Amino acid sequence: MAGGPSTAVAAREAATATATRTMTEVVSPKQPSRESAVRQRPDRNLALELVRVTEAAALAAAPLVGAGDKEAADQAAVDGMRHMLHSVRMDGVVVIGEGEKDEAPMLYNGEHIGDGSPPQVDIAVDPLEGTTLAAHGMPSALAVIALSARGTMFDPGPCVYMEKMAGAPEIADLLDLDRPLAETVRLVAERKGIAVGDVMVVVLDRPRHEHGIAEIRQAGARVRLISHGDVSAALLAVTERSPVDLLWGIGGTPEGVISAASVKCLGGQLLGRLWPRDEDERAAALQAGYDLERVLTMDDLVAGDDVFFSATGITDGDVLQGVRYPSAGGATTESLVTRSRSGTIRRVSAVHDRAKLRALGGERY
Repeated sequence: MAGGPSTAVAAREAATATATRTMTEVVSPKQPSRESAVRQRPDRNLALELVRVTEAAALAAAPLVGAGDKEAADQAAVDGMRHMLHSVRMDGVVVIGEGEKDEAPMLYNGEHIGDGSPPQVDIAVDPLEGTTLAAHGMPSALAVIALSARGTMFDPGPCVYMEKMAGAPEIADLLDLDRPLAETVRLVAERKGIAVGDVMVVVLDRPRHEHGIAEIRQAGARVRLISHGDVSAALLAVTERSPVDLLWGIGGTPEGVISAASVKCLGGQLLGRLWPRDEDERAAALQAGYDLERVLTMDDLVAGDDVFFSATGITDGDVLQGVRYPSAGGATTESLVTRSRSGTIRRVSAVHDRAKLRALGGERY
């Protein structure tokens, strides 16, 4: 594999005690009927390979947490993720990456990743979701990646932002970007059998959201403001036993696609609508054929029926624990690994030997 570890090195890594992982699994209760059930051999679960990719990004970025340099932390995560991605047997194309080729030397939009062997997949990455969070040592920075079949991921084109709403399966059919927010939170409360005052909506803390935040609060619901981290917030909105009931707001379109992949795996719904920042961006989107009034579902954003998603915590958050150093030569990570086809949700806790990782992957660890 060009630019990545050889098969022998990858096998040796798996055979040694480089990382000791423990997993907890939640299996979807949905089962095919006896009549429709078809026995088939278990196929390859790429999500179990992707966890090593997000772990690598998290471990590479972690030494820079709190150092105040978000560019350096982001570059370290990119280096770690790309290094490990080349160990995955696939023919991948980056659809959602670090930017255009002239802006990002690695993991740029359109970059081919893998050794060229099947399967052909679209890749969406955010090696460090929450660069500012990591630089300032703040909660909920993540390394995330999503894969689906070639041609199934939405290309946002010139539109950088998107209005979004996300929620768990219990309220998925209540999501509506055109209905007043006050009415939506009341419907959510009614569906969940709770008081409106118990409903919590997570919103990105930006001036453009002032009107929506006021509407939510006037309805009697509560608002949890976050400074950064769209994907982390979407995970929080659909995770079981979460303190958050709903995600709403205008955030990055690339993060919207990654979030849609995660929600498709975890269950629930995410709606999005492109939100041009100015008239030039609006004109460019219309010229490219985008319908700016259309509400996109998670199936529009990620159309494949076999989606893989992995996230590893970099700093501690509500969804995942961040990288920790319990001993001089060790590190621990926690990851969330999911696949839409099986409905299985894995939480992977790993203990890493940093000396062995450096021997295999260089000083990035």
